Amino acid sequence: MADVEMKPIDEEKKEEDGTKDEAKEQSIPPLTPVAEIKSNVALIERAVATLEPRFTHRVLRTLGALRKKLDDSVLRDAISEVYTTESQTKKTLLGWLPAASAVDHCMDIDSAPAPKQSQPEPLPEAEVYFRLLILHHLLTSPNAYKQALDLAHETIDRMQSLSRRSMDPIAAKVWYAVERTYELSGQLADARPLFLAAQRTASLRHDDETQASLINRLLRSYIQYSLYDQADKLVSKTTFPVSAGNPQFARYHYYLGRIKAVQLNYTAAHTNLQQAIRRAPPAKTAPGFYQAVHKLSVVVDLLMGEIPDRSLFRHPVLQKALSGYFEIVKAVRMGSLSQFQSTLSKYASLFEQDRTYTLIVRLRQNVIKTGIRRLSLSYSRISLRDICVKLHLDSEEDAEYIVGKAIRDGVIEGRIVHEKGWMQCGSQKGGYGPEVSDVFARRISYCLELHNQSVKAMRYPLNAHRKELAAAEGAREREKELAKELQEGGDLDDEGPDLGEGF
Repeated sequence: MADVEMKPIDEEKKEEDGTKDEAKEQSIPPLTPVAEIKSNVALIERAVATLEPRFTHRVLRTLGALRKKLDDSVLRDAISEVYTTESQTKKTLLGWLPAASAVDHCMDIDSAPAPKQSQPEPLPEAEVYFRLLILHHLLTSPNAYKQALDLAHETIDRMQSLSRRSMDPIAAKVWYAVERTYELSGQLADARPLFLAAQRTASLRHDDETQASLINRLLRSYIQYSLYDQADKLVSKTTFPVSAGNPQFARYHYYLGRIKAVQLNYTAAHTNLQQAIRRAPPAKTAPGFYQAVHKLSVVVDLLMGEIPDRSLFRHPVLQKALSGYFEIVKAVRMGSLSQFQSTLSKYASLFEQDRTYTLIVRLRQNVIKTGIRRLSLSYSRISLRDICVKLHLDSEEDAEYIVGKAIRDGVIEGRIVHEKGWMQCGSQKGGYGPEVSDVFARRISYCLELHNQSVKAMRYPLNAHRKELAAAEGAREREKELAKELQEGGDLDDEGPDLGEGF
């Protein structure tokens, strides 16, 4: 009989546990929307009972995926299963949904089991959470915008009347839904006084989450109507909470970047947009925001004189969205004013929709400077008329002004000869001369000085002389003590009594 290789007991147990876990994962079906809502309500009540807001945050993280599964029947079933007893809250919530048809009502009666005993009324946080779900569901239909606006006002009054600190995370999401309701209804400017009053209240109550959400709502309202001065005043008069979440910080930095870009502060805008990109959710989670930030970032980089990396335009989420911006980048890089104008006219509607058209128009000077730089490298002398033709400028006076400004800004090296009507740009072509020797002399002196400092640092360690001074001081002290003992007639090693007085 052949020998059979026996496996150790631990390995057998691990294999059995692994197969059990795999079978368990395969056997557990995904939760239905009604079961998910009930689970979220239980987590909210647990968060209120234990004073742990992390459970509420866990519920709110699933809001984006859950609201895509909502419909009238799901919300009615969830409300009926959470509110087992007839109450005014249940009637109010069901009143915002259309009545169930006769067929659905019969199916509900046949399938719903009778409750064993009456359960206590759910907490007010659960009611506000249901209102938030209903509000998002109503926003999916343009015919229900007016009803959503009424629900938003009623929800705000309900939250302010309750004034519970455990409701703060849900309130921040409610304010976003309120802003979305006003925006889709075309009345975003009318919501500004409501947001300002709520922001003052949240600031006095130190409600950081609601305060961060409302600041972003106000900034979006100002930017939507191109009120950049008021948005800048709001930023200067308020302090964004440090404890706010990354999504709120990402939105805040994006709005700051847009404000700074309009104010010609491109360095600060670039910094804020980089922070928004770092704090933003993954590209597949929030593709719209990811595309909006990168569109503005590409324009700001071009205004700063930098060319974005080509790999950015190959990103799967950005490749199609940044196609027009990629053509603008190629025109700026080549310095072709005709290509820039044609691309600008071709994608004008896209740029206006992205609210970047006015920023891209500013790139015309950058394109002209790039073209002049390429001409200065190609020609030692070129007439202003030829510059006009090659850069598609209107007149020779415009060409002279632009060339003079480029020389003054240090974009090119050269001079304009007014008598003969050309630009002399051959001074930088020479490989030798006094300018080159001066540059080499400065570099050589810098390298020699750096070498001397390095040698000194190696030979003489820093503060090494202090140790020698301390040792010399200690030696002097010991010499003074020895001399004093010798004068007194004793010895440092003699510890016996003094016998001088006994003789």
